[in-house]
Order: sequence, then structure tokens, then C-alpha cells
Amino acid sequence: MDATEVARLQDYLRTKFSVPNLTVRERANKDDSAEVYLGEEFIGVIFRDDEDGDVSYDFNMAILEIDLPERPTN
Repeated sequence: MDATEVARLQDYLRTKFSVPNLTVRERANKDDSAEVYLGEEFIGVIFRDDEDGDVSYDFNMAILEIDLPERPTN
């Protein structure tokens, strides 16, 4: 992905999720994906899919069970 595409994705995600400190960064030696950060915390990867001339993006975010807050049991 080039710098313009990364900036467009960043603008979209910031607006969609109302998170102004979300950043999308180019990946070294990769042209099909970009990294997503919340502040300085890495939260996921966006992959570009341009199959048959139709471009779409897939955002993958792994969530570890240990990072989830506890919920009271009823």
C-alpha cells in the first residue's frame, strides 16, 4: 500500500470508530498490508485484496483472553 492509501484508511478508521489517536502505518517490505495502532499499541493488520479488480480491505485484530476484563457472575 502506498502512503495515500494508508492515509485514506487511517482517515476512514478514525472517523468510523471516533478514535483520533488511531494510526495506520506502512509495513517494511510489505505492499499488501499495513499495521494499525491505538496510540503506540499495535492492535492489528489491514490486508488489501484486489482480486478481479475489486479492491477491499480486511482488518484482523487478535484479542487475547487474558486481556479481557472480568465480569461478575450472576
